[in-house]
Amino acid sequence: MGVSVKDVAAAAGVSVGTVSNVLNRPEKVAAETVTRVQSAIERLGFVRNDAARQLRVGRSRAIGLVVLDTANPFFAEVARGAEERAAAEDLAVLLGNSDHLRDREDAYLDLFREQRVNGVLLTPTARDAWPIERLRAAGIPVVLVDAEDHERRVPSVAVDDVEGGFLAAAHLLALGRRRLAFVSGPAHVRQVADRLAGARRALDAVSDATLEIIDVDALTVLAGRRVGDALAARAPADRPDAVFCANDLLAVGLLQGAAILGGIRVPEQLALIGYDDIDFAATAVVPLSSIRQPARSIGATAVELLLETLDDPAATRAVRFRPELVVRASTGS
Repeated sequence: MGVSVKDVAAAAGVSVGTVSNVLNRPEKVAAETVTRVQSAIERLGFVRNDAARQLRVGRSRAIGLVVLDTANPFFAEVARGAEERAAAEDLAVLLGNSDHLRDREDAYLDLFREQRVNGVLLTPTARDAWPIERLRAAGIPVVLVDAEDHERRVPSVAVDDVEGGFLAAAHLLALGRRRLAFVSGPAHVRQVADRLAGARRALDAVSDATLEIIDVDALTVLAGRRVGDALAARAPADRPDAVFCANDLLAVGLLQGAAILGGIRVPEQLALIGYDDIDFAATAVVPLSSIRQPARSIGATAVELLLETLDDPAATRAVRFRPELVVRASTGS
């Protein structure tokens, strides 16, 4: 059997309650007693049972984070930012990958509710129908990540993706490109829809410009590679002269298919820009222009908003970051 709190109390010559205070509220115990109890803990090899503690206090030391795709470096950076900020508060982050699937998202949220986490950070799979009410009904605060609640029911942290889409398309238009294409993604993804809306707004100001929408079923390198292959198979006169991809993974794949394997010269024949500014963008064979999002700051800010809500359940602060255009060789830098 493992070492119990009673064993530690006996070894230190104190009560079980004193050991509990040393573990949870050491400021209430005399320094000499704390030292004696900690010495007994180390000598006996005692490991606290956080599962049992969780049942007693009704909360764990964990917060849940559900993102759309853990394979996407953008969300990996969001998670890193959340973990770093949570660690400063002695909290752990439990990461769930919904893979854009509502059923999987629901399963993670149910699990986090059963685990009585301190709160949930959620990048929702659906554009409008967010599964937040059942968590709030259980007393678990929710912060939306890379999404906004226009009704201000819960806090949120996001980037202005409409502005980001505008910046990308306006940059291509400023280069003199007029036959633009937007490589989209799943229609239900809010970020994709907003980036397209921003691109359309930029084209509205240029009468001789056109925008072709190329739909793909996933925001991945492989999906981008297929688009690149298809563009390379077209006659030069039928190709766009500039492409805006909904994220950098698509852009990296398109670069492989169109330029490296298809022989299209980037940027001479095809200017290319992505979104997110992941590390792969700067290190591609032709370094990719991109729209930068402060991914790590988004994760850290989400934890900050959660901490605010734990202090004040009525807090519903919304934080919106502005995106930044990063110009590299794929558009002629």
